[in-house]
Amino acid sequence: MFDVIIVGSGIAGLTAALNASKNNAKILVVSKTYPTHSQSVQAQGGINAVLYEDDDSVALHVEDTYKASHKLANKENINLMCKEAANTIHWLDSIGVPFNRDNDNKIAQRKFGGTKKIRTCYSSDYTGLKILHTLFDQCIKENIEFKNEHLVLNLIVEDNTCKGISALDIQSGVVSQILAKTVIIASGGYAGIYANHTTNSYSNTADGIAMAYNAGCELSNMEFIQFHPTTLENSNILISESARGEGGYLVNKDEERFIDELKPRDEVARAIYEYINKGHKVYLDLRHLGLDKIKEVMPQERTLAFEFSNIKLESELLPITPAAHYSMGGIKTDINCKTNILNLYACGECAQSFIHGANRLGGNSLLEIVTFGKVAGINAANETKNIDDIISSNNKQFDKDKALVEYIYSLPNKINFYEKKESLGDLLFEDLGLFRSEEKMNSLLNKIDETINDLSNMGIGDKSKEFNKNLVEFLEFKNSLLVSKIATLCAINRKESRGSHYRVDYPNIENDFEKCSLILKSNDSIKISFEDLK
Repeated sequence: MFDVIIVGSGIAGLTAALNASKNNAKILVVSKTYPTHSQSVQAQGGINAVLYEDDDSVALHVEDTYKASHKLANKENINLMCKEAANTIHWLDSIGVPFNRDNDNKIAQRKFGGTKKIRTCYSSDYTGLKILHTLFDQCIKENIEFKNEHLVLNLIVEDNTCKGISALDIQSGVVSQILAKTVIIASGGYAGIYANHTTNSYSNTADGIAMAYNAGCELSNMEFIQFHPTTLENSNILISESARGEGGYLVNKDEERFIDELKPRDEVARAIYEYINKGHKVYLDLRHLGLDKIKEVMPQERTLAFEFSNIKLESELLPITPAAHYSMGGIKTDINCKTNILNLYACGECAQSFIHGANRLGGNSLLEIVTFGKVAGINAANETKNIDDIISSNNKQFDKDKALVEYIYSLPNKINFYEKKESLGDLLFEDLGLFRSEEKMNSLLNKIDETINDLSNMGIGDKSKEFNKNLVEFLEFKNSLLVSKIATLCAINRKESRGSHYRVDYPNIENDFEKCSLILKSNDSIKISFEDLK
Protein backbone atom coordinates (compact mmCIF):
# COMPACT_ATOMS: atom_id res chain seq x y z
CA MET A 1 0.00 0.00 0.00
CA PHE A 2 1.10 3.55 -0.76
CA ASP A 3 0.60 6.87 0.97
CA VAL A 4 0.08 8.77 -2.29
CA ILE A 5 -0.65 7.46 -5.79
CA ILE A 6 -0.22 10.01 -8.57
CA VAL A 7 -1.97 9.23 -11.87
CA GLY A 8 0.08 10.88 -14.62
CA SER A 9 3.76 11.67 -15.01
CA GLY A 10 3.74 15.05 -16.69
CA ILE A 11 4.94 18.25 -15.05
CA ALA A 12 1.99 18.44 -12.64
CA GLY A 13 2.39 14.81 -11.56
CA LEU A 14 6.16 14.99 -11.13
CA THR A 15 5.93 18.26 -9.18
CA ALA A 16 3.32 16.66 -6.93
CA ALA A 17 5.55 13.60 -6.44
CA LEU A 18 8.60 15.64 -5.46
CA ASN A 19 6.67 17.74 -2.96
CA ALA A 20 4.82 14.77 -1.47
CA SER A 21 8.10 12.90 -1.01
CA LYS A 22 9.46 15.68 1.24
CA ASN A 23 7.11 14.45 3.95
CA ASN A 24 8.58 10.94 3.83
CA ALA A 25 5.43 9.70 2.15
CA LYS A 26 5.58 6.50 0.12
CA ILE A 27 4.85 7.65 -3.43
CA LEU A 28 3.84 5.81 -6.59
CA VAL A 29 3.54 7.53 -9.97
CA VAL A 30 1.39 5.57 -12.43
CA SER A 31 1.67 6.48 -16.11
CA LYS A 32 0.13 5.17 -19.31
CA THR A 33 3.34 5.89 -21.21
CA TYR A 34 6.62 7.25 -19.80
CA PRO A 35 7.34 10.61 -18.16
CA THR A 36 9.42 11.85 -21.08
CA HIS A 37 6.51 11.08 -23.45
CA SER A 38 4.17 13.35 -21.52
CA GLN A 39 2.09 16.03 -23.21
CA SER A 40 4.01 18.53 -21.08
CA VAL A 41 7.01 18.29 -23.41
CA GLN A 42 4.93 19.99 -26.10
CA ALA A 43 4.53 23.17 -24.03
CA GLN A 44 7.07 25.21 -25.92
CA GLY A 45 6.74 28.92 -25.41
CA GLY A 46 7.31 29.69 -21.76
CA ILE A 47 6.09 30.18 -18.20
CA ASN A 48 4.82 33.45 -16.75
CA ALA A 49 6.18 35.23 -13.69
CA VAL A 50 6.77 38.77 -12.52
CA LEU A 51 10.50 38.61 -11.79
CA TYR A 52 11.43 42.25 -12.23
CA GLU A 53 8.97 44.79 -10.88
CA ASP A 54 10.44 47.79 -12.75
CA ASP A 55 7.22 48.34 -14.72
CA ASP A 56 5.28 45.16 -13.89
CA SER A 57 3.55 43.81 -10.80
CA VAL A 58 1.81 40.74 -9.45
CA ALA A 59 -1.41 42.79 -9.47
CA LEU A 60 -1.09 43.30 -13.24
CA HIS A 61 -0.45 39.58 -13.77
CA VAL A 62 -3.60 38.81 -11.75
CA GLU A 63 -5.54 41.39 -13.76
CA ASP A 64 -4.41 39.97 -17.12
CA THR A 65 -5.28 36.42 -16.04
CA TYR A 66 -8.71 37.38 -14.71
CA LYS A 67 -9.51 39.45 -17.83
CA ALA A 68 -8.65 36.49 -20.07
CA SER A 69 -10.98 34.28 -18.01
CA HIS A 70 -13.99 36.46 -18.88
CA LYS A 71 -15.00 36.57 -15.20
CA LEU A 72 -15.12 32.79 -14.75
CA ALA A 73 -12.07 32.55 -12.47
CA ASN A 74 -11.50 32.88 -8.75
CA LYS A 75 -9.27 35.82 -7.91
CA GLU A 76 -8.04 34.18 -4.71
CA ASN A 77 -6.76 31.18 -6.69
CA ILE A 78 -5.21 33.42 -9.35
CA ASN A 79 -3.58 35.55 -6.67
CA LEU A 80 -1.98 32.46 -5.09
CA MET A 81 -0.54 31.38 -8.45
CA CYS A 82 0.75 34.82 -9.41
CA LYS A 83 2.21 35.61 -5.97
CA GLU A 84 4.10 32.31 -6.00
CA ALA A 85 5.27 32.69 -9.61
CA ALA A 86 8.69 34.21 -8.87
CA ASN A 87 9.38 31.53 -6.24
CA THR A 88 8.26 28.89 -8.74
CA ILE A 89 10.74 30.14 -11.35
CA HIS A 90 13.59 30.40 -8.86
CA TRP A 91 12.90 26.85 -7.64
CA LEU A 92 12.92 25.51 -11.20
CA ASP A 93 16.12 27.45 -11.87
CA SER A 94 17.72 26.06 -8.71
CA ILE A 95 17.06 22.41 -9.67
CA GLY A 96 18.57 22.90 -13.13
CA VAL A 97 15.99 24.12 -15.65
CA PRO A 98 18.16 25.90 -18.28
CA PHE A 99 16.28 29.18 -18.75
CA ASN A 100 17.56 31.59 -21.37
CA ARG A 101 19.51 34.53 -19.95
CA ASP A 102 19.88 38.15 -21.03
CA ASN A 103 23.14 40.09 -21.28
CA ASP A 104 23.07 40.75 -17.52
CA ASN A 105 22.69 37.01 -16.81
CA LYS A 106 19.11 37.53 -15.64
CA ILE A 107 16.44 35.04 -16.68
CA ALA A 108 15.21 36.28 -20.06
CA GLN A 109 11.53 36.99 -20.73
CA ARG A 110 9.36 37.45 -23.83
CA LYS A 111 5.88 38.86 -24.44
CA PHE A 112 2.87 36.62 -24.95
CA GLY A 113 -0.61 37.50 -26.21
CA GLY A 114 -3.24 39.06 -23.95
CA THR A 115 -0.70 40.55 -21.53
CA LYS A 116 0.29 44.11 -20.76
CA LYS A 117 3.90 43.29 -19.93
CA ILE A 118 6.86 41.10 -20.86
CA ARG A 119 6.84 38.32 -18.25
CA THR A 120 7.19 34.93 -19.96
CA CYS A 121 10.37 33.04 -19.00
CA TYR A 122 11.60 30.46 -21.50
CA SER A 123 14.14 27.88 -22.47
CA SER A 124 14.36 28.62 -26.20
CA ASP A 125 11.19 26.91 -27.47
CA TYR A 126 11.69 23.73 -25.43
CA THR A 127 10.40 25.12 -22.12
CA GLY A 128 8.00 22.29 -21.20
CA LEU A 129 10.47 19.63 -22.24
CA LYS A 130 13.32 21.15 -20.22
CA ILE A 131 11.13 21.51 -17.12
CA LEU A 132 9.82 17.96 -17.37
CA HIS A 133 13.24 16.38 -17.92
CA THR A 134 14.65 18.29 -14.96
CA LEU A 135 11.77 17.22 -12.70
CA PHE A 136 12.13 13.61 -13.82
CA ASP A 137 15.85 13.70 -12.97
CA GLN A 138 14.95 14.96 -9.50
CA CYS A 139 12.36 12.19 -9.05
CA ILE A 140 14.97 9.57 -9.93
CA LYS A 141 17.35 11.20 -7.45
CA GLU A 142 14.66 10.94 -4.74
CA ASN A 143 14.03 7.25 -5.58
CA ILE A 144 10.34 7.87 -6.35
CA GLU A 145 8.68 4.70 -7.63
CA PHE A 146 7.11 4.59 -11.11
CA LYS A 147 4.74 2.16 -12.78
CA ASN A 148 4.96 3.02 -16.46
CA GLU A 149 2.79 1.52 -19.20
CA HIS A 150 -0.14 1.15 -16.82
CA LEU A 151 -3.53 2.42 -17.98
CA VAL A 152 -5.57 3.44 -14.95
CA LEU A 153 -9.10 2.14 -15.48
CA ASN A 154 -11.00 3.46 -12.47
CA LEU A 155 -10.76 4.91 -9.01
CA ILE A 156 -11.64 2.66 -6.08
CA VAL A 157 -14.21 4.69 -4.14
CA GLU A 158 -16.16 3.51 -1.10
CA ASP A 159 -18.44 5.73 1.00
CA ASN A 160 -17.33 8.76 -1.02
CA THR A 161 -13.71 8.05 -0.06
CA CYS A 162 -10.99 7.24 -2.59
CA LYS A 163 -8.96 4.19 -1.58
CA GLY A 164 -6.85 3.57 -4.67
CA ILE A 165 -7.02 2.67 -8.34
CA SER A 166 -7.49 -0.23 -10.70
CA ALA A 167 -5.07 -0.40 -13.61
CA LEU A 168 -4.25 -2.44 -16.70
CA ASP A 169 -0.60 -3.44 -16.95
CA ILE A 170 -0.12 -2.92 -20.67
CA GLN A 171 2.98 -5.12 -20.77
CA SER A 172 1.27 -8.20 -19.28
CA GLY A 173 -2.41 -7.49 -19.91
CA VAL A 174 -3.18 -8.07 -16.23
CA VAL A 175 -5.66 -5.89 -14.32
CA SER A 176 -4.69 -5.11 -10.72
CA GLN A 177 -5.80 -2.87 -7.89
CA ILE A 178 -3.42 -0.64 -5.95
CA LEU A 179 -4.51 0.82 -2.62
CA ALA A 180 -3.41 4.18 -1.23
CA LYS A 181 -4.31 6.64 1.49
CA THR A 182 -4.63 9.47 -1.05
CA VAL A 183 -4.75 9.73 -4.83
CA ILE A 184 -3.81 12.67 -7.07
CA ILE A 185 -5.12 12.76 -10.64
CA ALA A 186 -2.64 14.60 -12.88
CA SER A 187 -3.55 12.91 -16.15
CA GLY A 188 -3.72 15.89 -18.52
CA GLY A 189 -6.53 17.55 -20.41
CA TYR A 190 -9.02 16.52 -23.09
CA ALA A 191 -8.19 18.52 -26.23
CA GLY A 192 -6.85 15.24 -27.63
CA ILE A 193 -10.42 14.07 -28.32
CA TYR A 194 -10.23 16.22 -31.47
CA ALA A 195 -8.36 13.51 -33.41
CA ASN A 196 -6.55 14.90 -36.48
CA HIS A 197 -7.35 18.45 -35.36
CA THR A 198 -5.27 18.76 -32.21
CA THR A 199 -1.78 19.64 -31.06
CA ASN A 200 -2.05 16.95 -28.36
CA SER A 201 -0.26 13.61 -28.43
CA TYR A 202 -2.04 10.40 -29.45
CA SER A 203 -2.03 9.23 -25.83
CA ASN A 204 -3.94 12.26 -24.54
CA THR A 205 -7.46 10.77 -24.54
CA ALA A 206 -9.17 12.23 -21.44
CA ASP A 207 -8.83 9.02 -19.40
CA GLY A 208 -8.41 10.73 -16.02
CA ILE A 209 -11.43 12.99 -16.49
CA ALA A 210 -13.59 10.06 -17.63
CA MET A 211 -12.66 7.92 -14.61
CA ALA A 212 -13.17 10.86 -12.23
CA TYR A 213 -16.66 11.45 -13.63
CA ASN A 214 -17.50 7.74 -13.37
CA ALA A 215 -16.37 7.76 -9.74
CA GLY A 216 -18.73 10.61 -8.83
CA CYS A 217 -16.38 13.58 -9.15
CA GLU A 218 -17.84 16.94 -10.03
CA LEU A 219 -16.57 18.33 -13.35
CA SER A 220 -16.71 21.98 -14.35
CA ASN A 221 -16.53 24.22 -17.46
CA MET A 222 -16.12 21.33 -19.90
CA GLU A 223 -17.40 23.49 -22.78
CA PHE A 224 -14.24 25.59 -22.81
CA ILE A 225 -11.56 24.26 -25.19
CA GLN A 226 -8.84 26.56 -26.47
CA PHE A 227 -7.84 26.43 -30.13
CA HIS A 228 -4.26 27.44 -30.82
CA PRO A 229 -3.98 29.86 -33.76
CA THR A 230 -0.77 28.49 -35.27
CA THR A 231 -0.23 24.83 -36.09
CA LEU A 232 1.31 23.36 -39.20
CA GLU A 233 -1.12 22.92 -42.05
CA ASN A 234 -1.97 19.22 -42.61
CA SER A 235 -0.22 17.92 -39.47
CA ASN A 236 -1.42 20.24 -36.64
CA ILE A 237 2.04 20.27 -35.08
CA LEU A 238 2.24 23.22 -32.72
CA ILE A 239 4.10 26.37 -33.64
CA SER A 240 4.41 28.13 -30.30
CA GLU A 241 3.06 31.55 -29.43
CA SER A 242 6.71 32.41 -28.87
CA ALA A 243 6.98 32.78 -32.66
CA ARG A 244 4.53 35.69 -32.51
CA GLY A 245 5.91 36.87 -29.17
CA GLU A 246 9.30 37.31 -30.81
CA GLY A 247 7.75 39.41 -33.58
CA GLY A 248 6.27 37.01 -36.13
CA TYR A 249 3.46 38.22 -38.39
CA LEU A 250 0.24 36.57 -39.56
CA VAL A 251 -0.26 37.36 -43.23
CA ASN A 252 -2.43 36.42 -46.21
CA LYS A 253 -1.23 35.32 -49.65
CA ASP A 254 -0.50 38.97 -50.49
CA GLU A 255 1.74 39.15 -47.41
CA GLU A 256 -0.67 41.57 -45.70
CA ARG A 257 -1.20 41.42 -41.94
CA PHE A 258 -4.90 41.15 -41.02
CA ILE A 259 -4.94 40.89 -37.21
CA ASP A 260 -2.95 41.94 -34.17
CA GLU A 261 -0.90 38.78 -33.58
CA LEU A 262 -0.83 39.21 -29.80
CA LYS A 263 -4.55 39.51 -29.17
CA PRO A 264 -6.05 36.75 -26.98
CA ARG A 265 -5.79 33.31 -28.56
CA ASP A 266 -9.52 32.82 -29.10
CA GLU A 267 -9.78 36.03 -31.13
CA VAL A 268 -6.71 35.27 -33.24
CA ALA A 269 -7.76 31.66 -33.87
CA ARG A 270 -11.28 32.66 -34.98
CA ALA A 271 -9.93 35.33 -37.32
CA ILE A 272 -7.60 32.80 -38.95
CA TYR A 273 -10.32 30.15 -39.22
CA GLU A 274 -12.74 32.62 -40.86
CA TYR A 275 -10.06 33.54 -43.37
CA ILE A 276 -9.35 29.89 -44.19
CA ASN A 277 -13.08 29.10 -44.50
CA LYS A 278 -13.32 31.74 -47.23
CA GLY A 279 -10.82 29.74 -49.27
CA HIS A 280 -7.71 31.72 -48.35
CA LYS A 281 -4.46 30.54 -46.83
CA VAL A 282 -2.88 32.09 -43.76
CA TYR A 283 0.86 32.17 -43.18
CA LEU A 284 3.25 32.82 -40.32
CA ASP A 285 5.99 35.19 -41.47
CA LEU A 286 9.26 35.11 -39.53
CA ARG A 287 11.63 36.02 -42.34
CA HIS A 288 12.32 39.52 -41.01
CA LEU A 289 13.73 38.08 -37.75
CA GLY A 290 16.73 36.61 -39.55
CA LEU A 291 18.38 33.20 -39.29
CA ASP A 292 20.49 33.94 -36.20
CA LYS A 293 17.51 35.13 -34.14
CA ILE A 294 15.35 32.18 -35.24
CA LYS A 295 18.08 29.67 -34.37
CA GLU A 296 18.58 31.30 -30.96
CA VAL A 297 14.99 31.61 -29.69
CA MET A 298 13.00 29.06 -31.71
CA PRO A 299 15.28 26.28 -32.96
CA GLN A 300 12.57 23.65 -32.48
CA GLU A 301 10.03 25.59 -34.58
CA ARG A 302 12.60 25.89 -37.36
CA THR A 303 13.25 22.12 -37.28
CA LEU A 304 9.55 21.22 -37.18
CA ALA A 305 8.71 23.55 -40.06
CA PHE A 306 11.40 22.05 -42.23
CA GLU A 307 10.85 18.39 -41.32
CA PHE A 308 7.05 18.41 -41.55
CA SER A 309 6.32 21.21 -44.06
CA ASN A 310 9.63 21.48 -45.95
CA ILE A 311 9.67 25.21 -45.17
CA LYS A 312 12.70 27.28 -44.15
CA LEU A 313 11.44 29.87 -41.68
CA GLU A 314 14.23 32.31 -42.43
CA SER A 315 13.29 32.56 -46.11
CA GLU A 316 9.73 31.24 -46.65
CA LEU A 317 6.18 31.79 -45.41
CA LEU A 318 4.79 28.99 -43.24
CA PRO A 319 1.17 27.87 -43.90
CA ILE A 320 -0.71 27.50 -40.61
CA THR A 321 -4.15 26.56 -39.29
CA PRO A 322 -5.86 26.54 -35.85
CA ALA A 323 -6.23 23.29 -33.87
CA ALA A 324 -7.59 22.17 -30.48
CA HIS A 325 -4.81 22.76 -28.00
CA TYR A 326 -5.85 23.13 -24.35
CA SER A 327 -8.87 22.37 -22.18
CA MET A 328 -9.87 24.92 -19.53
CA GLY A 329 -12.46 22.65 -17.91
CA GLY A 330 -11.98 19.47 -15.96
CA ILE A 331 -12.25 17.98 -12.46
CA LYS A 332 -13.56 20.64 -10.09
CA THR A 333 -11.07 21.42 -7.31
CA ASP A 334 -10.72 23.98 -4.55
CA ILE A 335 -7.65 26.08 -3.80
CA ASN A 336 -6.13 23.07 -1.99
CA CYS A 337 -6.61 20.83 -5.07
CA LYS A 338 -9.29 18.79 -3.26
CA THR A 339 -12.19 17.26 -5.17
CA ASN A 340 -15.65 16.45 -3.76
CA ILE A 341 -14.43 12.88 -3.03
CA LEU A 342 -12.48 12.45 0.19
CA ASN A 343 -8.72 11.78 -0.15
CA LEU A 344 -8.86 12.52 -3.89
CA TYR A 345 -6.96 15.46 -5.39
CA ALA A 346 -6.45 16.75 -8.92
CA CYS A 347 -3.95 19.13 -10.48
CA GLY A 348 -2.69 20.17 -13.89
CA GLU A 349 -4.75 20.39 -17.05
CA CYS A 350 -7.20 17.70 -15.90
CA ALA A 351 -8.30 20.01 -13.06
CA GLN A 352 -10.66 22.97 -13.20
CA SER A 353 -8.86 25.04 -10.57
CA PHE A 354 -10.71 28.29 -11.34
CA ILE A 355 -7.64 29.92 -12.90
CA HIS A 356 -8.32 30.06 -16.65
CA GLY A 357 -12.10 30.41 -16.85
CA ALA A 358 -13.28 30.78 -20.43
CA ASN A 359 -9.87 31.37 -21.98
CA ARG A 360 -6.32 30.62 -20.81
CA LEU A 361 -3.61 33.24 -21.01
CA GLY A 362 -0.52 32.01 -22.87
CA GLY A 363 2.32 31.18 -20.47
CA ASN A 364 -0.02 30.46 -17.55
CA SER A 365 -0.46 26.73 -18.18
CA LEU A 366 3.06 25.75 -17.11
CA LEU A 367 2.80 28.12 -14.16
CA GLU A 368 -0.49 26.61 -13.03
CA ILE A 369 0.63 22.98 -13.26
CA VAL A 370 3.82 23.59 -11.27
CA THR A 371 2.07 25.79 -8.68
CA PHE A 372 -0.85 23.46 -8.05
CA GLY A 373 1.23 20.32 -8.51
CA LYS A 374 3.14 21.52 -5.45
CA VAL A 375 -0.08 22.30 -3.57
CA ALA A 376 -1.58 18.89 -4.38
CA GLY A 377 1.58 17.00 -3.41
CA ILE A 378 1.99 18.75 -0.07
CA ASN A 379 -1.69 18.51 0.89
CA ALA A 380 -2.11 14.87 -0.16
CA ALA A 381 1.00 13.84 1.78
CA ASN A 382 -0.07 15.83 4.86
CA GLU A 383 -3.51 14.21 4.76
CA THR A 384 -1.99 10.73 4.97
CA LYS A 385 -0.93 11.46 8.55
CA ASN A 386 -4.61 11.51 9.49
CA ILE A 387 -5.47 8.25 7.72
CA ASP A 388 -4.98 4.74 9.04
CA ASP A 389 -3.90 1.99 6.66
CA ILE A 390 -6.45 1.60 3.89
CA ILE A 391 -8.53 -1.55 3.93
CA SER A 392 -10.85 -2.07 0.99
CA SER A 393 -13.99 -3.80 2.20
CA ASN A 394 -14.68 -5.38 -1.18
CA ASN A 395 -13.25 -5.92 -4.66
CA LYS A 396 -16.33 -4.68 -6.51
CA GLN A 397 -14.52 -2.14 -8.74
CA PHE A 398 -11.58 -4.47 -9.32
CA ASP A 399 -13.86 -7.35 -10.36
CA LYS A 400 -15.91 -5.04 -12.55
CA ASP A 401 -12.81 -3.81 -14.40
CA LYS A 402 -11.45 -7.31 -14.93
CA ALA A 403 -14.84 -8.29 -16.36
CA LEU A 404 -14.84 -5.24 -18.64
CA VAL A 405 -11.51 -6.20 -20.20
CA GLU A 406 -12.69 -9.78 -20.77
CA TYR A 407 -15.92 -8.45 -22.29
CA ILE A 408 -13.98 -6.32 -24.78
CA TYR A 409 -12.09 -9.40 -25.94
CA SER A 410 -15.44 -11.07 -26.64
CA LEU A 411 -16.96 -8.28 -28.73
CA PRO A 412 -17.65 -9.16 -32.39
CA ASN A 413 -15.61 -6.33 -33.96
CA LYS A 414 -18.18 -5.76 -36.72
CA ILE A 415 -17.49 -2.02 -36.79
CA ASN A 416 -13.98 -0.57 -37.00
CA PHE A 417 -13.70 1.80 -34.03
CA TYR A 418 -10.60 3.44 -35.54
CA GLU A 419 -12.77 4.78 -38.36
CA LYS A 420 -15.25 6.05 -35.78
CA LYS A 421 -12.44 7.72 -33.84
CA GLU A 422 -11.25 9.58 -36.95
CA SER A 423 -14.85 10.58 -37.69
CA LEU A 424 -15.38 11.78 -34.12
CA GLY A 425 -12.39 14.12 -34.35
CA ASP A 426 -13.68 15.64 -37.59
CA LEU A 427 -17.19 16.07 -36.18
CA LEU A 428 -15.93 17.71 -33.00
CA PHE A 429 -13.76 20.18 -34.91
CA GLU A 430 -16.63 21.08 -37.24
CA ASP A 431 -19.51 21.19 -34.73
CA LEU A 432 -17.80 21.85 -31.38
CA GLY A 433 -14.99 23.97 -32.74
CA LEU A 434 -14.28 27.66 -33.06
CA PHE A 435 -17.87 28.48 -34.15
CA ARG A 436 -20.82 26.64 -32.61
CA SER A 437 -24.59 26.53 -32.99
CA GLU A 438 -27.52 24.67 -31.42
CA GLU A 439 -28.32 22.87 -34.65
CA LYS A 440 -24.81 21.59 -35.25
CA MET A 441 -24.21 20.60 -31.64
CA ASN A 442 -27.51 18.69 -31.41
CA SER A 443 -26.55 16.84 -34.58
CA LEU A 444 -23.14 16.08 -33.08
CA LEU A 445 -24.74 14.82 -29.86
CA ASN A 446 -26.95 12.43 -31.81
CA LYS A 447 -23.94 11.03 -33.67
CA ILE A 448 -21.98 10.59 -30.43
CA ASP A 449 -24.93 8.72 -28.90
CA GLU A 450 -25.19 6.51 -32.00
CA THR A 451 -21.50 5.64 -31.68
CA ILE A 452 -21.84 4.90 -27.96
CA ASN A 453 -24.79 2.61 -28.71
CA ASP A 454 -22.70 0.85 -31.39
CA LEU A 455 -19.79 0.09 -29.01
CA SER A 456 -21.10 -3.44 -28.48
CA ASN A 457 -20.58 -4.04 -32.21
CA MET A 458 -17.03 -2.78 -32.07
CA GLY A 459 -14.13 -4.70 -30.62
CA ILE A 460 -10.51 -5.62 -31.09
CA GLY A 461 -8.92 -7.82 -33.69
CA ASP A 462 -5.85 -8.51 -31.57
CA LYS A 463 -6.76 -11.10 -28.92
CA SER A 464 -3.31 -11.32 -27.33
CA LYS A 465 -2.72 -10.32 -23.71
CA GLU A 466 0.77 -8.78 -23.79
CA PHE A 467 1.32 -5.28 -25.19
CA ASN A 468 -2.16 -5.20 -26.71
CA LYS A 469 -2.26 -1.68 -28.10
CA ASN A 470 -5.57 -2.50 -29.77
CA LEU A 471 -7.16 -3.05 -26.36
CA VAL A 472 -5.66 0.14 -24.90
CA GLU A 473 -6.90 2.23 -27.81
CA PHE A 474 -10.40 0.78 -27.51
CA LEU A 475 -10.51 1.75 -23.84
CA GLU A 476 -9.19 5.21 -24.73
CA PHE A 477 -11.89 5.58 -27.39
CA LYS A 478 -14.60 4.80 -24.80
CA ASN A 479 -13.20 7.55 -22.58
CA SER A 480 -13.01 10.03 -25.46
CA LEU A 481 -16.64 9.35 -26.41
CA LEU A 482 -17.84 9.99 -22.87
CA VAL A 483 -15.91 13.23 -22.50
CA SER A 484 -17.00 14.37 -25.99
CA LYS A 485 -20.62 13.92 -24.96
CA ILE A 486 -20.12 15.83 -21.71
CA ALA A 487 -18.36 18.73 -23.47
CA THR A 488 -21.07 18.91 -26.14
CA LEU A 489 -23.91 18.95 -23.59
CA CYS A 490 -22.17 21.73 -21.65
CA ALA A 491 -21.73 23.79 -24.81
CA ILE A 492 -25.40 23.33 -25.75
CA ASN A 493 -26.48 24.48 -22.30
CA ARG A 494 -24.27 27.59 -22.31
CA LYS A 495 -26.41 29.87 -24.48
CA GLU A 496 -23.95 32.72 -24.91
CA SER A 497 -20.49 33.45 -26.33
CA ARG A 498 -17.67 33.78 -23.80
CA GLY A 499 -13.95 33.34 -24.42
CA SER A 500 -13.18 30.16 -26.33
CA HIS A 501 -16.88 29.20 -26.45
CA TYR A 502 -18.34 31.12 -29.41
CA ARG A 503 -21.91 30.53 -30.56
CA VAL A 504 -23.15 32.08 -33.80
CA ASP A 505 -26.74 31.81 -32.51
CA TYR A 506 -25.88 33.50 -29.19
CA PRO A 507 -23.02 35.86 -30.16
CA ASN A 508 -23.00 38.01 -26.99
CA ILE A 509 -21.80 37.58 -23.42
CA GLU A 510 -24.84 37.18 -21.15
CA ASN A 511 -24.77 38.18 -17.48
CA ASP A 512 -26.99 35.22 -16.61
CA PHE A 513 -24.14 32.92 -17.65
CA GLU A 514 -21.47 34.56 -15.53
CA LYS A 515 -21.38 31.16 -13.85
CA CYS A 516 -19.42 27.93 -14.11
CA SER A 517 -21.00 24.79 -15.48
CA LEU A 518 -21.19 21.88 -13.07
CA ILE A 519 -21.35 18.28 -14.27
CA LEU A 520 -22.16 15.24 -12.16
CA LYS A 521 -23.08 11.64 -12.88
CA SER A 522 -26.60 10.93 -11.59
CA ASN A 523 -28.27 7.53 -12.06
CA ASP A 524 -26.08 6.83 -15.10
CA SER A 525 -27.09 10.11 -16.74
CA ILE A 526 -25.16 13.36 -17.16
CA LYS A 527 -26.57 16.12 -14.95
CA ILE A 528 -25.57 19.68 -15.90
CA SER A 529 -26.24 22.86 -13.94
CA PHE A 530 -24.60 26.26 -13.46
CA GLU A 531 -23.26 27.67 -10.21
CA ASP A 532 -22.08 31.07 -9.07
CA LEU A 533 -18.39 31.60 -8.44
CA LYS A 534 -17.54 31.53 -4.76
